[in-house]
Amino acid sequence: MELLAFILCAYGLTQIIVYGKIFDRYRPKTGKIGALLRCPMCMGFHVGWFLMLLSPFTELFNFDVSVANFFLLGWLSSGTSYILNMIFGDNGVKYEHKHLDTEVDASAS
Repeated sequence: MELLAFILCAYGLTQIIVYGKIFDRYRPKTGKIGALLRCPMCMGFHVGWFLMLLSPFTELFNFDVSVANFFLLGWLSSGTSYILNMIFGDNGVKYEHKHLDTEVDASAS
């Protein structure tokens, strides 16, 4: 249950930082920092280690502050934030329908 709370906190914070209108005036539009703040996978990593540092101050999750957890929780946060970002959008679950061409090329048969 701690891991689920961590993942949801990481996803929520990542979404706020990357897409939140409250940060629009402070978020750089160009440069490496601007690219970082527009990428849910990149920002998710940094949110993960930040939440690890907050771990001793919350009862939601409790992880040791260590170099190993720095990377593991960063990677977990990055991956899950990106996956959840690809599944859910502003209008709910994202669904892409790709049209398959039903015609068969005569040279291919």
